Amino acid sequence: MKLTIPNNIFYQFLFILCVSVPYLDIFELTIGTWSLTFLITIRNNYSISLFKLIIPYILILLIAFVVSFNYDYQKYFIIRDVTYLLKPVIGFFLGYQLCHKNLNNAFKLIVTTGVFIAICHIAVILSAIFIYGARTVADLRLHSGYFSDYEIYTLIILIFYKKFQLDYSKKTVRILTILVGFSAFMYLARTNFIQFLILFLALKGYFELNKKSILIFASIIITSIISYSIVLYINPRRDAEGVEGFLYKIKVAPLEPFKTKINREDYKDFNDNYRSYENIMTIRQVTRDGVTPTIFGKGLGSQIDLKQEVRLGDMNLRFISILHNGFMIVFLKSGLLGIFFYLFTIFYFFNSPKSETGIGNQITLLFIGTGVFLFISNWVFLGFYNLTETKSILLGFLIAYREKYK
Repeated sequence: MKLTIPNNIFYQFLFILCVSVPYLDIFELTIGTWSLTFLITIRNNYSISLFKLIIPYILILLIAFVVSFNYDYQKYFIIRDVTYLLKPVIGFFLGYQLCHKNLNNAFKLIVTTGVFIAICHIAVILSAIFIYGARTVADLRLHSGYFSDYEIYTLIILIFYKKFQLDYSKKTVRILTILVGFSAFMYLARTNFIQFLILFLALKGYFELNKKSILIFASIIITSIISYSIVLYINPRRDAEGVEGFLYKIKVAPLEPFKTKINREDYKDFNDNYRSYENIMTIRQVTRDGVTPTIFGKGLGSQIDLKQEVRLGDMNLRFISILHNGFMIVFLKSGLLGIFFYLFTIFYFFNSPKSETGIGNQITLLFIGTGVFLFISNWVFLGFYNLTETKSILLGFLIAYREKYK
């Protein structure tokens, strides 16, 4: 049997590497790998469609840069904010550039990368259980990761593999779907479950307003209300383990990012609603300085005073410059004007042009689902600004691939 090595194997490796490296949760390694790959794969020409997505991110950065001259922030925090705010821009460029190097095997490469990440994640789970003795949901997530947007996209593509013209056998699809599905489920991330539902509905075409879609969404709403009522009736304990611990997270989920009053002296109230606390402090500290910071933000290097030390990751911090909420971080750095531009980056995906080809339409539906999901992702997980997210590469990749069918 003759072994054939693809002539684009190097660029396949670069794609897998760039998508995988953020999972190590070492931001310096991620930004270094992405920047080097960007330089290696840089192109002479780019599409207007790509720049429509990227320009608002550049404007947000420029506003924050200009505003920072009015303050005396530490250079370290200014430079760090520049890299944070540039991360999605580099990701979109990377995906776009790498797609042009992998046009002939684009969706197989997407799936291969997702399967690779899933295998690594399952290995980490086993290590967490059998080596580190993880027995609770919290311990398992601490060792093996909190979410994985990319694996959800991979799972959706596998479920609708025929529409994406993947020529896998049914047996292969079944094995890969179970593998990626199990890995994605084991993150036990509420946001990923919502992401899966949104993207699934989008690929089914249910975001187009008609009688069938109305019935589907009505059923989902009713089912959600009944399910949540059951969870409230069970009343899972805050300190519970396993399934009950996961149900407690579902119980507090609806109010966790939206509460307007939090008692800092109440440990349970503060921890259960910490995301809301960040939002409250951000709005309060930006607006108290007047109209100008409210409109233009407080610039690169700005931070929020939490008024007390909080355990975040492996550090105790009182002053933070990166928040859990994508809208709030833009508001902090570039104000309401930045929020205005930021909304364009979300509505971009709703304005995806329809294609005459089947696979082009599937990408459009995937983009519409992404637009819906970004409202949730930005509210609880920073959207494209999350330090460990990789979907910016995937979406830049799909923008380039869709142009192939224009």
